[in-house]
Amino acid sequence: MVKHSLTRNARLDALAAAIRERFAEQGCELVDEHGELTLIVPVNQLLDVCWILRDHADFRFEQLIDLCGVDYAAYGQSEWETEEASFTGFGRGVDRDLDVVTDDPKRFAVAVHLLSLAHNRRLRLRVYVGGNQPMVDSLIPVWAAANWFEREAFDLYGILFRGHPDLRRILTDYGFVGHPFRKDFPVSGQVEMRYDPEQKRVVYEPVSIEPRVLVPRVIRQDSRYVGDGVKKEAGDA
Repeated sequence: MVKHSLTRNARLDALAAAIRERFAEQGCELVDEHGELTLIVPVNQLLDVCWILRDHADFRFEQLIDLCGVDYAAYGQSEWETEEASFTGFGRGVDRDLDVVTDDPKRFAVAVHLLSLAHNRRLRLRVYVGGNQPMVDSLIPVWAAANWFEREAFDLYGILFRGHPDLRRILTDYGFVGHPFRKDFPVSGQVEMRYDPEQKRVVYEPVSIEPRVLVPRVIRQDSRYVGDGVKKEAGDA
C-alpha cells in the first residue's frame, strides 16, 4: 500500500510547483481555484503534455477518469433569472435572443480529469478549440479509456478527435442531424422519427412540436390558502 504522508493542500502545492516548472515553456496556464488545479493546454501541445503527465515521476497520472466537451457560446449570459425572480414570485425565460458567437476560437473546450494513484492527486486539463469543425488530438494512445468519452463528445458537441480509430455517434441515432449539446441547437430538435405501419419501417419527418418558452416550477408559499387555514381553525374552535 502506498502511504501518502502529505496533507491535501501540500500535495496540491507540490503538484502546482512541478507543473509550473515543467510546462513553463509550452504555453500552458495553471489555474488554482477552489482547492482544484486546472491546466489549460494549447491545442497543439496536448499530446506532448499528456505523455509527460502520465509517465514523468513527478506526475504519474495513470488514470483518465473523465473526458467531456464544453460549449462556451453565450457564456456568462443568463437565459433564466430564476434565483432572483423566484423571490418576487416569477420564474420565466427572460431572454431567448442570446448572443451566440459561433466563430470564437475558444468557443469549445475539451475537459479531461486525471487521477494519480501513485501520488493521490487529481488534475483537470482544458484545451480550447473553435470553428465549425473543432478538432483536437485523440488521447487514446495515452489513455485507452478515452475511447468512448471522445465518441460522446463528438456526438453531443461535434468535436472531432484526430486519430480516433472509430469516431461514431454513441448516444444519438446514426441518422441524427446536428449535435444536441451545442448552444445554438434548436430546443425542439430538427427532425422527429416514428414507426410507419404501412411502410413497416422507421421514418423521419420535420418536427411538429411548436416552439415554446419553458417555465421552471417555482415552489413558494401562496397567500391564497393562508385565510382558509385560519378560518378552519376558527371554526373548529
